[in-house]
Amino acid sequence: QVRLVESGGGLVQAGGSLRLSCAASGSINSITTMGWYRQAPGKQRELVATITEGESTSYPTSVKGRFTISRDNAKGTVYLQMNSLKPEDTAVYYCYADVRSTYGSIMHFEGKGTLVTASS
Repeated sequence: QVRLVESGGGLVQAGGSLRLSCAASGSINSITTMGWYRQAPGKQRELVATITEGESTSYPTSVKGRFTISRDNAKGTVYLQMNSLKPEDTAVYYCYADVRSTYGSIMHFEGKGTLVTASS
């Protein structure tokens, strides 16, 4: 079991920056891939960044070049640096962690989210 708690959300003007953090507790040594989703009102959830155990990263076109994901495995923490924020980045941001179980299966955990608002 892993518990995830996000922080760092808030209100920022368009063009500004925010850094989100997500701290995991529990079986952090079994965490594999971590990442961030976002969901804006009335829109589908969107995967915005992933980072593997080997620290390979991926981003969709909508945030590539503006967002950077990183992780600290010793702390069980994943970060999302968001630069050049746009009003369309406004959403609740959720972190997730995939955790390898004792039996080899992968369990998926998500946090409760943090709100990011980029005002025009």
